Amino acid sequence: MKVILLQDIKGTGKKGELKEVSDGYARNFLLPKNLAKKATAQAMSELKTAEESKAFRIEEEKKRANGEKKQLEGQSVRITAKAGSNGRLFGSVTAKEISAELKKQFSINVDKRKITLDADIKSFGTYNAQIKLYTGIVAQVKVVVTEA
Repeated sequence: MKVILLQDIKGTGKKGELKEVSDGYARNFLLPKNLAKKATAQAMSELKTAEESKAFRIEEEKKRANGEKKQLEGQSVRITAKAGSNGRLFGSVTAKEISAELKKQFSINVDKRKITLDADIKSFGTYNAQIKLYTGIVAQVKVVVTEA
């Protein structure tokens, strides 16, 4: 019997896959527990539509990420911080602060976990940062830390 899996099932397949399983396995296990549904014409068209919408959504996210990369690439983010008399910062500049400045300066929301710094920022100067916008799409920016 052909079924469309509604959840990941170990040893059988992943969610959304069309699988050929034995009739007893489908009738006695998969269908009663709502782990799968019969592969009718309507269910097949729903599956195809869901796959197309997922592909469209992924393509739109890639376009957005490429646009943001073009906007950010080569730019510098200016951050002001307080420091002691020897030039060392009180604390350090974190990815959270860089994310807030990106939103403020460029109107781009970036999760702090997507920002990678070459080294800890504990003094004034210019540092490199990588921003992961999407899988395989990374923007390089400079972080300029100046005195407040």
